[in-house]
Amino acid sequence: MNFVLFDDERFHHFLPLTHSRPVSELRCGIFTMREKWLQILGLPIHYHTQKYLQEKFPLELSQDNIFINAALFPNKEITEAILTLKKGECLLKDQQLLAARLSFEAAETFDIQDTFVNNIQKHFVGDLKMLNTLWDIFSYNDSAIRDDYERITRGRISQKASATNTILGDQLFIEEGAKIECAIINTNTGPVYVGKNAEIMEGSIVRGPFAMGENAVLKLGTKIYGATTLGEGCKVGGEVNNSVFFANSNKAHDGFLGNAVIGEWCNIVADTNNSNLKNNYEEVKLWSEYKKSFVKTGLQFCGLIMADHSKCGINTMFNTGTVVGFSCNIYGAGFPRNFIPSFSWGSANGFMDYQLKKAVETASKVFERRHLPFTPIEQRLFESIYNHTTEQRNYS
Repeated sequence: MNFVLFDDERFHHFLPLTHSRPVSELRCGIFTMREKWLQILGLPIHYHTQKYLQEKFPLELSQDNIFINAALFPNKEITEAILTLKKGECLLKDQQLLAARLSFEAAETFDIQDTFVNNIQKHFVGDLKMLNTLWDIFSYNDSAIRDDYERITRGRISQKASATNTILGDQLFIEEGAKIECAIINTNTGPVYVGKNAEIMEGSIVRGPFAMGENAVLKLGTKIYGATTLGEGCKVGGEVNNSVFFANSNKAHDGFLGNAVIGEWCNIVADTNNSNLKNNYEEVKLWSEYKKSFVKTGLQFCGLIMADHSKCGINTMFNTGTVVGFSCNIYGAGFPRNFIPSFSWGSANGFMDYQLKKAVETASKVFERRHLPFTPIEQRLFESIYNHTTEQRNYS
């Protein structure tokens, strides 16, 4: 059996985060969408995504393939329905393709509309949850952490917390090698998961639900208000509420971040703050790259979306509902615009093109600091994203 997570039209709804990844690599809860399915299925999972991403996220096929919608959260009922599909059958709900079991030939030419037509349709009648919008990532993070926590800790025993800590409740799970000293952790409000070799430094105050991945760090005196996730290798300080960090990103100093999603390899520096509530308490609108307009979120609280490799200078202020593209460099006083196109360099006073060569040089140095190679595949990905987003960089 071969499993493939496929992108549908939702891929475009998650730009700019999906400029550099398929939907299956979005993080919500403790894990990415792919990691959730991997834990349940126990077999390697491949990707069906945009052509320019397939080099980094490869597709492999066999004679028997199950394609699963990458935006779909796994649960027992939907998993059973998918695994009982026979070859030539597909699973739908409300005319959305959830899964299909395909031969090598059908998988090789996979197309969502053709799959509707050429396969026996079965309709799922149970409950399910899917990622549909950028803001779903932080809006669903509370329930996703709880679901992931229950699955990853079932039948396992946590490492013991040091006696220097104050622990409220009994939903704290500490993986091997993690360090927590002189912290206050309240799990009465939700579970707290501390990954392998992660560290919570002295004076930190954490309210669950909260999760931190392997080698992640909470700096001295950090305040976490819950429904927050730090992916692997993230370093975070200051005050954070209902935010998701994908991996290897830093917000290591004071400043507020709320109702936000931060991609990989980002750096949010000292005293940077984002607004997550408008002064008039109105609904927040967010820029959609797909629709090329601002769209209603239905939310009163919505902060910052920042794509991979973007950075900001000290004391940066982000307005409510700001979207920052891939590989941007933002600095200076005042609030920059609410949508900053990928490969932009500048401030509230104006932006210019962030030259591809310089962006690649910076990314190479960032990888080097983490003892990772910046491969030709990564460089070609930068080039593809730069070319795809050229028309956005109209700063007039």
